[in-house]
Amino acid sequence: MTRSFLGIPCLVVALSLSGCELLQPQAPLQDPLEMRLEELESRLAALERILASGSLIDLTVQLDELQRQTAGLRGRAESLEHNTNSTQNRQRDLYVDLDDRIQYLERNMQQPNRQPAPNGGPPAGALPIPGGSDRANYEAAFELLKEQRYVDAGSAFQQFLAAFPNSQLADNAQYWLAESYYVTGQFDIALSEFLLVINRYPRSRKIPDALLKVGYSNYELDRWPDARRALQMVRDDHSESTAARLAVQRLQRMTDEGH
Repeated sequence: MTRSFLGIPCLVVALSLSGCELLQPQAPLQDPLEMRLEELESRLAALERILASGSLIDLTVQLDELQRQTAGLRGRAESLEHNTNSTQNRQRDLYVDLDDRIQYLERNMQQPNRQPAPNGGPPAGALPIPGGSDRANYEAAFELLKEQRYVDAGSAFQQFLAAFPNSQLADNAQYWLAESYYVTGQFDIALSEFLLVINRYPRSRKIPDALLKVGYSNYELDRWPDARRALQMVRDDHSESTAARLAVQRLQRMTDEGH
């Protein structure tokens, strides 16, 4: 019995010690704001050490160099932007000039199939430069168009498309083939050829111009709703193009004419 009582104090002491451990408060989690404050204080201390060591001069030199490089990059960016704008302006002026000349020819056309007398043009069914590259033949066909030799030009562009169907110039050739019909007043054929530009070459840069001429061709054929629809598509879907400006002008003309 004595042995049992002797064990009780030991048990009490053990429970007391265990209770102390259970009741001992745990270390609180560090507040995020306090952690941020400590980080900022640490960074401030580092900056103060830099100032104290005389490294501020090095930092100033590095900052000046960075500012100089930034100014240089900004100047290059402005120069590139200026060059891009100049190129776009030249392309727009070239298009307007060519379109104005074609419209002048259209207004002064006396006969539907009028064409200056041939002057050594390519034989029917032959490339302008047999055995030549696609670019050489394209440029030769385009020269015929500029010389107002529309039948020869149309034939040359047809042969070009037959010989070089996968050329990067094929979409342009198709467009100018259609133009050779349009200028000579063959609006039904021209319309079909302009539609081929849109259907065969959906990513071509000639899409706005071809769509514009679809509108023009329908206008000449007195198909007012079709003409208006095509011109509105140019205006709405290609609003930044020169073709859009011409489409707006033709739409206004149609409104003035009551179409």
